[in-house]
Amino acid sequence: MIGHDEQQAAADALAAAERERVPIEPPTETWPGLDPSDAYSIQLINARTRIGAGGAVRGHKVGLTSRAMQQMLGVDEPDYGHLFDDMFVTEGDSLDATAFCHPRVEMEVAFVLGDAIAGPGVTVADVLRKTAFILPAIEVIDSRVRDWRITLADTIADNASSARVVLGGNPTPLATVDVRILGGVLRRRGEIVETGVSGAVLGNPATAVAWLANKLAGFGARLEAGHVVMPGACARAVDVEAGDAIRAEFDVLGSVEVAFR
Repeated sequence: MIGHDEQQAAADALAAAERERVPIEPPTETWPGLDPSDAYSIQLINARTRIGAGGAVRGHKVGLTSRAMQQMLGVDEPDYGHLFDDMFVTEGDSLDATAFCHPRVEMEVAFVLGDAIAGPGVTVADVLRKTAFILPAIEVIDSRVRDWRITLADTIADNASSARVVLGGNPTPLATVDVRILGGVLRRRGEIVETGVSGAVLGNPATAVAWLANKLAGFGARLEAGHVVMPGACARAVDVEAGDAIRAEFDVLGSVEVAFR
């Protein structure tokens, strides 16, 4: 573990990297000994700074939900990050590609909560009961760590590589679908670049939401009514650049798109 002064220094460095769009070396290399517990403290430092400056938490994202990604980083559980009000992008809008360090996109099934969910002991049944509806979504991820050279602690400290969220406008009640088997296609400039299924997220994306609620309980926090939860990607993340038009298409849920300029 590292001390509070080092945690603050790491938080400042990551905040500056995001603000100035200049990535830094992996925090775990700059501050040897930085572990996941430190990383969540670093994430919370920057979250509190944003809230103090007038930002509002509008949800959370879950990362590392696929077995392949967990094996790659040598971990056996997901991680999470905060979603702030200024991260949400209107469907069909365009984003400035230079506003990021190294953006990538993922297709996800977003959960919008009808009731607050507080752990511990949250089950998938609780999540299904308290979700108002689900939406097709695109998550834009970005690493403030140079060349995406991240360990688990690096990405946690970097707010789980959060950047932007694009939500589709067609709400679907959970009772009308089997959320475990929703197929999806991700297109870039009209060409299919990834296909996947919602069950790639821990077998059921609702499992990721339950994990998040229970994890947050350890920090004295809960999922709030109206908040958006991005439970994890249905397929591999895809690099994007200026000129790319991205479209995610899902069975039953419909589609959502965003462009980069």
